[in-house]
Amino acid sequence: MIDQEHRWNISITPLIVGFLLSLGMLCVAYYIVGVKHLRGWEEVLWIMGFAVIQALYQFVYFLHLGAENKPRHGLMIFGFMILITIIIIGGTLWIMANLSYDTQIPFPSRNY
Repeated sequence: MIDQEHRWNISITPLIVGFLLSLGMLCVAYYIVGVKHLRGWEEVLWIMGFAVIQALYQFVYFLHLGAENKPRHGLMIFGFMILITIIIIGGTLWIMANLSYDTQIPFPSRNY
């Protein structure tokens, strides 16, 4: 069955496929962390890669990205969301990295 307004397939099959693919990616990432075959940055990069792939599955299967009549609008919104996410995460990491300068200065003792 197709929704005439959005031209999306209303059947439950894409939702089940998306759920199973996301669950599979989650299990693979959990296995990587649990077995400890990878160390340090290798483990982090693999898990981040699986997170990105899982996010793409969810965009396609659950949010129907690219299935609407005017896919440019969805793509522009997606790009803006990525930009805001990068700004927020980058700003947070920048602030957290620059907080270490306070540890060099001894704190005055407070006698109450």
